Amino acid sequence: MTKDKKVEFVIKTLQELYPTIPIPLDHKDPYTLLIAVLMSAQSTDVRVNQITPLLFKKADNPYDMVKLSVEEIREIIKPVGLSPMKSKGIHGLSKILIEKHNGKVPQSFEALEELPAVGHKTASVVMSQAFGVPAFPVDTHIHRLMYRWNLTSGKNVVQTEKDAKRLFPKELWNDLHLQIIWYGREYSPARGWDLEKDIITKTIGRQSVIDNYYKLKSPNK
Repeated sequence: MTKDKKVEFVIKTLQELYPTIPIPLDHKDPYTLLIAVLMSAQSTDVRVNQITPLLFKKADNPYDMVKLSVEEIREIIKPVGLSPMKSKGIHGLSKILIEKHNGKVPQSFEALEELPAVGHKTASVVMSQAFGVPAFPVDTHIHRLMYRWNLTSGKNVVQTEKDAKRLFPKELWNDLHLQIIWYGREYSPARGWDLEKDIITKTIGRQSVIDNYYKLKSPNK
């Protein structure tokens, strides 16, 4: 199968499986999305969705957030992990939003990436999901699947993002990155992976990944 045919197969399969795409992180506006994405680093969306209501009950906008101390924010968000860094980031970026952006989340990659604790992936999620700007945020699921599907070398997330943007049509990026995340969780996880259920990898996957899967499954290992 040519690379073009592989890409077509991926798109068609994902669109059939996920005609409507749930947004993983609960939020009500660009600010609450930004905070939720920041909190999700090295945590799970499920855990973040349990904690954000507690934080947003006290502060769901930058003006209320800066009234809380970093310590108070840290206490609330402790269960999501990395709370010292994340609480400083949340407080710091809220202050900057008020001082530089009239309390609004800026609509550019550059301005977002200047905020404390906001990297390229977080900025990409906000641009894509809050503002509808084409972006392809690469998380661990997308990085893993693009390698399994032999659509990237898997060297690093920067390379994976470049390859995804080169291969997939720009108008599909915002849906596709979410569809791949859901597919990765449901059909092609890192642990407890069942290749028989993973139709995409089974059909177009990297041969060495498939061979290794069966080798590890073999009783004569």
